[in-house]
Amino acid sequence: MERWQILLYLGALAVGAAVGLAFPSAAHGFELAINPVLIVLLYATFLAVPFPEIGKALKDARFLGAVLVLNFVLVPVVVWVLSRFVAGEQALLVGVFLVLLTPCIDYVIVFSRLAGGASSRLLAAAPLLMLLQLALLPVYLLVFVGPELVEIIDVAPFIDAFLVLIVLPLTLAILTQLLARRFALARAVERAMETAMVPVMMLTLAVVVASQIEAVRSEFGLLVAVIPLYVAFLIVMPFIGWGTARLFRQDVPSARALIFSGATRNSLVVLPLALALPESLALAAVVVVTQTLVELVGMVVYVRAIPLLVRGRGATVTA
Repeated sequence: MERWQILLYLGALAVGAAVGLAFPSAAHGFELAINPVLIVLLYATFLAVPFPEIGKALKDARFLGAVLVLNFVLVPVVVWVLSRFVAGEQALLVGVFLVLLTPCIDYVIVFSRLAGGASSRLLAAAPLLMLLQLALLPVYLLVFVGPELVEIIDVAPFIDAFLVLIVLPLTLAILTQLLARRFALARAVERAMETAMVPVMMLTLAVVVASQIEAVRSEFGLLVAVIPLYVAFLIVMPFIGWGTARLFRQDVPSARALIFSGATRNSLVVLPLALALPESLALAAVVVVTQTLVELVGMVVYVRAIPLLVRGRGATVTA
């Protein structure tokens, strides 16, 4: 399954789209299943991370600095430039800003690991990324959109997502690794989750697409303007991430992790924020959903393309 994982993931996306379009009334049920399947996926991913490596990653100030500069200095510039193409449509503009200004902290770790990236360093950076996007998103929206939007943003979904999607599976993975040193059952769980990694990823992709595809289809005529922006973002960010890695003299696994961090966005977390907006901005939620679908296809491509862009295993990527 690992050998054919890219084709399997594309197949899962296609199945999810077909099911979602065939049974649009089931979208809400699939949406409720997103967090459970993400928890299982992240639990399996965290089990594969040697946790002593996380301690080392926390001390890697150069990598953390690169992640912060990429996500909170360079990405906002790229997003502002791309947003000029929808500047006349406030709902589209708000949706684009909400989703593209918030770096992913969950399945970025999974995709980065699949591409040979330093997933332990991304995991170590996740709490800092969450706290900073929570603090800086209102600032970006204040500058880019105006004060009226900032007043109605609720940060609770960010906190809930961090606890449910990061703290919970991470704690379970740590406990499993500790128990595996003494108990055969825990070792069997580790082996089973390693074997199940590809099927769980396929299930996650299918569930996310099935839950969102009908909403995108129903508003597709209005969303045509943002799809090229999301594609352009995915095309340009690997080169910006690669340049950042060279500037901060990162090794190859860290450079790949940086690229994924800069390109993947926190769409599943900001969706509740978009859904809480006033009726006049209701389209913003579907704009966020559209980014999710474009990004999932992009990540499947990234898993194969990023190792070709950033070659090698341990050498330093220098300017």
